[in-house]
Amino acid sequence: YKYLFGPVPSRRLGMSLGVDLVPRKACSLNCVYCEVGKTTILTTERKEFYPQDAIIRELDHYFQNSPDPDYITFSGYGEPTLNTALGGIIHFIKSQKPHIPIAVLTNGTLFQDKKVRTELLEADLVMPSLDAATQEVFEKINRPEKSLHIEDYIQGLVDFRTEFPGTINLEIFILPGYNDQESELIALQAAILKIKPDDVQLNTLDRPGTESGLQPATQEELMRIIDFWQL
Repeated sequence: YKYLFGPVPSRRLGMSLGVDLVPRKACSLNCVYCEVGKTTILTTERKEFYPQDAIIRELDHYFQNSPDPDYITFSGYGEPTLNTALGGIIHFIKSQKPHIPIAVLTNGTLFQDKKVRTELLEADLVMPSLDAATQEVFEKINRPEKSLHIEDYIQGLVDFRTEFPGTINLEIFILPGYNDQESELIALQAAILKIKPDDVQLNTLDRPGTESGLQPATQEELMRIIDFWQL
């Protein structure tokens, strides 16, 4: 398959069939820690990077020839919400295999667009990320496309929470020296309380990022942040 990968074992999602909607590496962010590599197409412009019909043909073939996975997950090498085919593909899956839950791994930066939020409403689990709550730290750790502003980013997540009936697990990547200072943690806590996710998952560096010299947070540091937030 060109657009599908797996199923691969996931500690969170069981056996997950991946759907890749954009080329490597089209994204609205160029995060210093990204384990996929540097962003080569830094954009917020949505378009049909890969054709909807071609992806649906692969999914249809998979459904007819393979056992059902535990999840179908939109992730891959870039930001899946950049593809305007997202909503149509989710709808196709639900029309053919309504019992298979759909997960979307996204950076959440495009949620300020009502159309993006609407396209995700048939998903079961959405896992957006938020690594900063001030513009300065947002630019330092995520290196966003120039039109993105942290207030709009957070408001998009807040709006999505009011519209989305499924589960939202907010992922926060803690990187020492970038977003672990007390002032940023306080701002992040305020954003989390506004967004009201079902769960907050803290991550840190596991494999080399795009910048050298980055250090992962220790388990003790992550526990300190959890205790500080008292969520």
